[in-house]
Amino acid sequence: MSSRPRILVVEDEPSIRDAIQYALESEGCDVDCRGTGGEALVFIDAEACDLVVLDVGLPDINGFDVCRRLRARHSLPVLFLTARSDEIDRVVGLEIGGDDYVTKPFSPRELSARVRAILRRAGNAAPATTAGAPFEVDEERCAIRYHGTPLALSRYEYRLLAALVAKPGRVFSRAQLMDAAWEEPEASMERTVDTHIKSVRAKLRAVRPEADPIRTHRGFGYSLES
Repeated sequence: MSSRPRILVVEDEPSIRDAIQYALESEGCDVDCRGTGGEALVFIDAEACDLVVLDVGLPDINGFDVCRRLRARHSLPVLFLTARSDEIDRVVGLEIGGDDYVTKPFSPRELSARVRAILRRAGNAAPATTAGAPFEVDEERCAIRYHGTPLALSRYEYRLLAALVAKPGRVFSRAQLMDAAWEEPEASMERTVDTHIKSVRAKLRAVRPEADPIRTHRGFGYSLES
């Protein structure tokens, strides 16, 4: 990266917060820290950052709720910190827009590695479309605008739509879209693509109810109208 990534750490336990800050600053990141979800949301609305490390068990607002509110206005990556190891909690965190999670207790080295991986994926996002097109892809923030309106997308929704936007008119099979969106596509079912496409369509209709730019090719997959 040409400049130092700016990371927001949202953690109410000072010892954990300090350990994360030290580990990330040692990796060349600029780190800001907040102890509550409310403070974090105020900071994100006012300041630019590249990634949020977000504790689930905050004293004022549940971390999942913070992520939901964040996703309504921004698309920057989120790494959850959680003391919960249940699969359902991990699934919920990812489905509402989290990019990864680390379960406490964790190794600061592991957390730093996961942060680097998320930032690399963000830097390798699909290229932006040409000016004036209905879709605008912001590579650095992993964000997409549709007719000028920001879309609140989960990481899978973002990757699926970005793949379609990058090559309008091309028909992608479900397997190809899974390869584009999932780190381990073999661990998911192809019908999962249908579920996420349905969600993306609903968000596009909320902006332009009369339009449906994603085409279904029965027996093949999906494309974006050119």
